[in-house]
Amino acid sequence: MIKILLLFMIIGLTAEAQNDPYQYLEEVDGKKALEFVDNHNKKSFEKLSNSPYYQDIYNKSLAVYNSAERIVTPSIYGAYVYNFWQDKEHVRGIWRRTEKTSYVSGNPSWETLLDLDVMSARDGVMWVYKGASGLYPDYNLFLVSLSKGGGDAVVIKEFDVSKKAFTDNGFSIDESKGGASYIDKNTLIVATNFGDNTMTSSGYPRQNKIWKRGTPLSDARLIQEGDVKDVGDWGGIMRDGDIQYTMVNCAKTFYTSEHYIWTEGALVKLDIPEDAAINTLLNNQLVLHLKSDWKINEKTFRQGSLVSLNFTSLLKGKKEELQLVYEPDEFSSVSEVSSTKNKLIVNLLSNVKSELHTYGYSGGKWQHQKVKAPDFGTISIVESDEFSDQFFFSFTNFLTPSSLYVANAADNSFTLLKSLPAFFDGTKYSVSQMKAKSKDGTMIPYFLVSSKSVKYDGKNPTLIYAYGGFEVPSVPGYSAVTGQSWLDNGGVYVLANIRGGGEFGPAWHQAGLKEKRQNIYNDFYAVAEDLIVKKITSQQHLGISGGSNGGLLVGVAFTQRPELYNAVVCAVPLLDMQRYNKLLAGASWMGEYGDPDKAEDWAYIQKYSPYHNLKKGVKYPEVYFFTSTRDDRVHPGHARKMVAKMEDMGYTVYYYENTEGGHGGSSTNDQRAKAAALQYSYLLMKLK
Repeated sequence: MIKILLLFMIIGLTAEAQNDPYQYLEEVDGKKALEFVDNHNKKSFEKLSNSPYYQDIYNKSLAVYNSAERIVTPSIYGAYVYNFWQDKEHVRGIWRRTEKTSYVSGNPSWETLLDLDVMSARDGVMWVYKGASGLYPDYNLFLVSLSKGGGDAVVIKEFDVSKKAFTDNGFSIDESKGGASYIDKNTLIVATNFGDNTMTSSGYPRQNKIWKRGTPLSDARLIQEGDVKDVGDWGGIMRDGDIQYTMVNCAKTFYTSEHYIWTEGALVKLDIPEDAAINTLLNNQLVLHLKSDWKINEKTFRQGSLVSLNFTSLLKGKKEELQLVYEPDEFSSVSEVSSTKNKLIVNLLSNVKSELHTYGYSGGKWQHQKVKAPDFGTISIVESDEFSDQFFFSFTNFLTPSSLYVANAADNSFTLLKSLPAFFDGTKYSVSQMKAKSKDGTMIPYFLVSSKSVKYDGKNPTLIYAYGGFEVPSVPGYSAVTGQSWLDNGGVYVLANIRGGGEFGPAWHQAGLKEKRQNIYNDFYAVAEDLIVKKITSQQHLGISGGSNGGLLVGVAFTQRPELYNAVVCAVPLLDMQRYNKLLAGASWMGEYGDPDKAEDWAYIQKYSPYHNLKKGVKYPEVYFFTSTRDDRVHPGHARKMVAKMEDMGYTVYYYENTEGGHGGSSTNDQRAKAAALQYSYLLMKLK
């Protein structure tokens, strides 16, 4: 099974704006920029927190986030289950563990390993836990990643779980979008900021080095170096039982990579399609998810398929035992792939509903069985055990509280381990799956969650959420906060499965890439128009919400079709699409959007770039923008500049920037509750 840690690194601004009077807002810690943020935070918070909804939503949301009844997500290392936990007593959180038998008993006895509240108070730093990777097979040592305020850049420190302390003079890596994995107790593969000219233009490492314990990082041995124009070069460990391989992935674009194995002092390139995703290694079978057709040995394996091939032969330059694991139809796609000691676990989407299957490899063929898991919802593979066939999966839908199951892939049995309590009365609501016709005739599915007694009179406060990018599917899920804050206040919730996502496989995503991106926006408008035509809602009562790439989506939506909506929640967004590739990790997404520095690409990008398509005298909705000072992935300057430009044009907007939280926007449960209360207060104030 693969245990690969992706590696990241922060960069600053690299180019001058072209006659942009708002460029100063790209300075994260600039005095004028921080004054802008402080002034807007005060004004927007005062307006929204004084709404009749704010305090009730805040109190209920905080109770949800701090509830002791939340599902405890497992991470298995050896004989223990590890978990990171936050509540009202542990604001910044604790990292803890319990024995596997204790965890599955339903009443685990937890041992606290690291208390981030204590550590933050001692160091004077707002530490945010960002994960840990352990030393196989005993997992007594871990590399713990910690962020200062929630950004992607992390400090990595070696931790001894038996002593519950960081190791004296152990491995330690300064803050960077970078990371490391154990090769053995005294050796790491590291990709980080090694100094001048060691980062890509996307802000990620372009060097992988082997670092020996007891030596300075500056003496680490260089084994691979990519181009500055790469997205990044990342290392990790791929394991098949006790057999371990040191792997290097050189990402040429966001969707294409060259894969290497470091063996006997040299790199061996794997002869596989550059756009194929490596899922796992099991019984010497390397499992790939194909993003395009692959013709090999006079046979064509279709786009979206899972295939496997003999790994030791591949290392010798041969493609043997090439097997089809799964081939999707036009309504299905591969959502997740994992493995236990002996089995492959495949989570599929069929018409945006999950199916779970297990596969075994014997006699040169894959045999599979469907797990009789709950239907009509979303299944997620939570964790699997490399030392047994035990794994954990969750099930949820819009009205069913999330449940966690412990399963055995050997016989496909499973047992309910934990269910969330109902935080709102789901029996009052119904879920429908509908379709809207996009501009080019493509039928776009969407889910509608509403009261069973809803009247189609055009007066229902309705919120559309969508993402539409990077092959990420938008799937049904239970949200206690949305249920309490929106549905229970009379709202209708819509989840739109527009192109650009992964609901129907790579082709659904690729239909919205680069010059085809307007398809995504047309799909979104089709859903909005369908809701209005059906009199589920009307422009006066229709709102839209999206974050990150979804923030770009709603930014395009309100600038291209402002007459459709009366409220817009635009979170951690991309908005200035002429300079996005100059800001932080932006250059890594040119495989999705195109290169604005190329005239042929800017010709289509400029048609939808929200920042460049703002016009005076247009009746735009009063948009609510939300971002984070510590977002080192999508620069907060996108939202700041959009707000400044709109206000200079005479438009009223709401703007709130959390001082920490990273790209997720929040680091603590209190911050999450506050963000929810601000968002839903705004929506109810505008739409109800």
